Amino acid sequence: MDDEWTSVFSRVKYALRKLGRSRHDAEDIVQEAYVRLVRYGAVNAVKKPEAFLMRIALNLSKDAFRARAHHGIGVQLDDAAIVDTAPTLEDVMFARERFDHLLECLDTLPEKTRAIFLAHRIDGMSYQRIALDHGLSVSSVEKHIAKALLLLSDGMAGWYP
Repeated sequence: MDDEWTSVFSRVKYALRKLGRSRHDAEDIVQEAYVRLVRYGAVNAVKKPEAFLMRIALNLSKDAFRARAHHGIGVQLDDAAIVDTAPTLEDVMFARERFDHLLECLDTLPEKTRAIFLAHRIDGMSYQRIALDHGLSVSSVEKHIAKALLLLSDGMAGWYP
């Protein structure tokens, strides 16, 4: 392969990279395009082989893009690491124990404080809405939630299964 073709290949790879192709994909496309140019040139006359190579490479790139967009990107299992991200049985048991302990701590809260805390944290209600529902000021709602957080933090502090 002479320096002229090396320069042509570099220009074609550069054009493919500008279109978003990876270095590896660009090299593969240029190789495939060159094979097609040689096969076509063996039977037909090619007046401008450099331009022909560029056109083949761009068409191959478009075809590959369309195929990936239509069929998705394929992954070979040899290249993919399959990781089980599910929690272990031990983690699930510890989480349940922590949750049960949290429920016990919630039961120790004064009834009004617990209702206000759960309305905000579980039901997603705003302080203003809770204040209207309970006939309180927003400041009182803030104090109930702060009290609940303090008591729950104290109850859960240092507790690990």
